[in-house]
Amino acid sequence: MSSPARLNPLNRILAFLLRLLPFNARLLLLAVAGVLTALLVSVFDDSAQLLEENLGSLGWTLRSDSVPEQRISIIAIDEKSIAQEGNWPWSRDTMARLVSALNGYGVQLQLHDIVFPESAPGDDALAAALRASSGTVLAQVPVLNSDQVLQAGVLTHPVSGVACGNGLATTSDYLGNNARFADIPKGHITPIVSADGAIRKMPALICVDGQAYPALPISAFLRALNTQVWGATINHDGGLLAPEQLMQLDAYPGLRIPLDADGNMRISYRKRPEAFQAISAADVLNGSVDAAMLDNSWVLVGATAFGIGDIVPTPYSGAAPGVELQARILGSLLDTNMPYTPSGAPILLALLSLISAAVLFVLAGARERIASYGLPIAGLLLPIAALGLHVELLGSSHLWLGWLSPALFSLIAASALMLLEQARVRSERSRVFGNLNAYLPSDVAREIAYSLPSSSVNARRCEATLLSADLRNFSAFSEARPPEESAALLHFFFVKAQEIIEQHGGRIHEFKGDGLLAIWDGQNETAAAQALRAAQQMQASIELPQHPPLGLEPLALGIGIEQGPVLIGSIGPAQRRTHTLLGDTVTITLRIQEMTAELAQPILVGEVAARSLPDQALESQGSYLLSGLRTPHVLFSPFVADVSARRGKPDQVSLTVVSGGRR
Repeated sequence: MSSPARLNPLNRILAFLLRLLPFNARLLLLAVAGVLTALLVSVFDDSAQLLEENLGSLGWTLRSDSVPEQRISIIAIDEKSIAQEGNWPWSRDTMARLVSALNGYGVQLQLHDIVFPESAPGDDALAAALRASSGTVLAQVPVLNSDQVLQAGVLTHPVSGVACGNGLATTSDYLGNNARFADIPKGHITPIVSADGAIRKMPALICVDGQAYPALPISAFLRALNTQVWGATINHDGGLLAPEQLMQLDAYPGLRIPLDADGNMRISYRKRPEAFQAISAADVLNGSVDAAMLDNSWVLVGATAFGIGDIVPTPYSGAAPGVELQARILGSLLDTNMPYTPSGAPILLALLSLISAAVLFVLAGARERIASYGLPIAGLLLPIAALGLHVELLGSSHLWLGWLSPALFSLIAASALMLLEQARVRSERSRVFGNLNAYLPSDVAREIAYSLPSSSVNARRCEATLLSADLRNFSAFSEARPPEESAALLHFFFVKAQEIIEQHGGRIHEFKGDGLLAIWDGQNETAAAQALRAAQQMQASIELPQHPPLGLEPLALGIGIEQGPVLIGSIGPAQRRTHTLLGDTVTITLRIQEMTAELAQPILVGEVAARSLPDQALESQGSYLLSGLRTPHVLFSPFVADVSARRGKPDQVSLTVVSGGRR
């Protein structure tokens, strides 16, 4: 296991969190997820806004309105018109004919998305046609964020009652109409262009030299009211769902225009492009338009031909004419359903994030299976729910709430909690496996830990070398000594024995009473030699008490070794399994170990294991009928040169086993 200094930062963080109480660790991760969300949204502000805008517009496109807009018509200067009348811009005389033709069709109000900055022949005729119409508004362009000084023409028709400098867009550059059209009402057509080229907002008012000039759709209402003085007020309204600012026209107090903190109107894309009726200017000039289509309507005159360049991307298309955006704003004003972001949006989004945090917190603290499946599902569904709520509010209530912050928080928080819970589960499983491995061999512990319980016999037959070791006279010793002393002695024996056996390639199968059973894989010379060396080292290095209580024999260690087939595995009901080692070889090994007391030999080797040790000096102890068995077995002990070490055993013929022995 790596030391803490060598752990990578993520592991260090996980290790720190795992040391905390689960409740505190989850709360801390949720707080970190909130900070990280705010940081990401702030650092990647432009990209985050584009993502939020593009997916947020699904509230319009999924519920798009295809009902034809009959109150507003677009008089399109399209390819057909250019082919008939010549390249754009047209002459003033041509424009005068178009204005007069529209007036002849009974158009109530003409809104020209066109600027006439320079003087040109035919200005008088055009001005006369404009004045003779029932109602006309021309465009003017205050230029925002310009690198060059631009002041052409004259800006006219500002609104009174609005103080510049209170967050309104301000500029000193502009493109106005020439002075011959000074008395014709004007409205600006300057949009707010996003980083991706799309237009989603338009300033309701733009300040130039301390004067606030209204947008073209707002000027349309002021012109339709035929008021001489254009006045407006901007107020802050209270309430979580109220817009940040409200603009009202003095002459039309019932019209409440919602604005954001910068005084911008949001453009609605609820209507499909096909809903806006477009009539070719060529057809108007030729008199081939059904009069019912234009009678008593409002028209927007503007260029739609691709070659002119007034093309912008929208949620429906990568190329829509700019005049369509003016029609959208005008339609929203007529319907009084202009979309806006409520002033309480940050609070509402924070509340959504808190709800997501609560859901994730509960799931993270649930049972393991619920947390394992619930957190990733919630990490996917909560962002979708945030987007779905935004889409629903936009489609039904024209509220642009936003969705990215709670969605991003949910994703980050769910991922962090999943990582924490995964680390916690792995830590707990590792601890459980370590505890299990302390009672069972590692391969057995691994098999039990990673398999489902079963009521069937799960065992395999294999060849093995077994070693049985037992503390002789331990029961009598325990009876005469305090239990703490007996436990300490037994603990010392088990620890030392396991260390020696594992050093020689074996593993402990079980500790039972005051003895143990160890196993080496295979029935071969290597396994037998390792078992014998382990037994000899145990006898040499495990120091047992030499001064037993009065009347008791000293403690001694008896070890038996044998080889043969065994059945190893798990048996018993699924609710209470036991890992066992079965077969004649197990019984023989245990009986050989018991014979060490009768023969006064510390180590005895069975005849099968002896045949695997041709290079070892083994001394035959004779053939014995082991307890509970019907076949005699020849036993051997390692040869001891010092006769006194044989503990008074009568002299016997010293034999070196090459092969043989009988079962």
